[in-house]
Amino acid sequence: MLDDKVVLVTGGTGSFGQKFVEIVLQRYHPRKLIVFSRDELKQFEMHQKFPDGEYPCMRYFIGDVRDRDRLYRAFDDVDVVVHAAAMKQVPACEYNPVEAIKTNILGAANVIDAAIDRGVQKVVALSTDKAANPVNLYGATKLCSDKLFVAGNSYSGQHVTRFSVVRYGNVVGSRGSVVPVFTRARETGVLPITDTRMTRFWITLEQGVNFVLESLERMHGGEVFVPKIPSIRIIDLARAIAPECQIKVVGIRAGEKLHEVMVPEADAWHAVEYDDYFMVLPVTESGGIQNYARQTGGRPCPDGFCYGSDTNPQWLSVEELRSMVGLAEVEAID
Repeated sequence: MLDDKVVLVTGGTGSFGQKFVEIVLQRYHPRKLIVFSRDELKQFEMHQKFPDGEYPCMRYFIGDVRDRDRLYRAFDDVDVVVHAAAMKQVPACEYNPVEAIKTNILGAANVIDAAIDRGVQKVVALSTDKAANPVNLYGATKLCSDKLFVAGNSYSGQHVTRFSVVRYGNVVGSRGSVVPVFTRARETGVLPITDTRMTRFWITLEQGVNFVLESLERMHGGEVFVPKIPSIRIIDLARAIAPECQIKVVGIRAGEKLHEVMVPEADAWHAVEYDDYFMVLPVTESGGIQNYARQTGGRPCPDGFCYGSDTNPQWLSVEELRSMVGLAEVEAID
């Protein structure tokens, strides 16, 4: 799929971007693989990890998605863009709301314009479960971003560019993961838990990258792809990491939910279920959803359906979590 293509990943020095580059280099032979980010130190470190002699396709662009002109330069001759750049720390977004809007919303608009005008063929934008029924600014900005990318297909008109969105849950091994928080707290003998009832969707970095690559191949434009992934209970995660520690309930923080949602009830009427993922179709396609589902081997989601972390039929046990954390712990700590 990506052989002899020019591929660019925004936010390419982040947790997702680094794993994406690693997997793409293992499986494909892109003509160029461009890392676009504003962090020169991390770009330098990636350059050491993927040296020119071994990976001649690698390129590095210093830039910010807020900078429209720089995006136009970076997107020149690019075939595929994976948009992973974002402000995603909930407290940082709450404290710096205008900055979050500039990066997550206006930055998304810049990516759309640059992709269309430079003739990029496919763009996949990374989203989050926080964007479904958002209660914090991060989720609200990502919901706006999702809407922009879906609408970008109409904006593109007769141009070749097509846009889709991938939405998934908490990533074990990413920066900001609760895993390193619990790991550090283990030394004190007390683990802070917001609420013993709290649940979250759970996915590894590699699973996230794989799903993005699968969605790139499936996409026609306008879809929001949601993987079927397991849920965890935060209390189980705490027990998996530090079974010997005392649990201290500290209460839900501002901007947090007790449970997360990836396909809200309001979207179920234009969503299709497949064996291992959901697809939320653009509203413009909703009139033919029955036919679309039948032609593609899916089934329309029933009225009132909601894909939430608390009602998910898939759950990870303490033992499964312990196994995953054992593999991810080193990655998860900055």
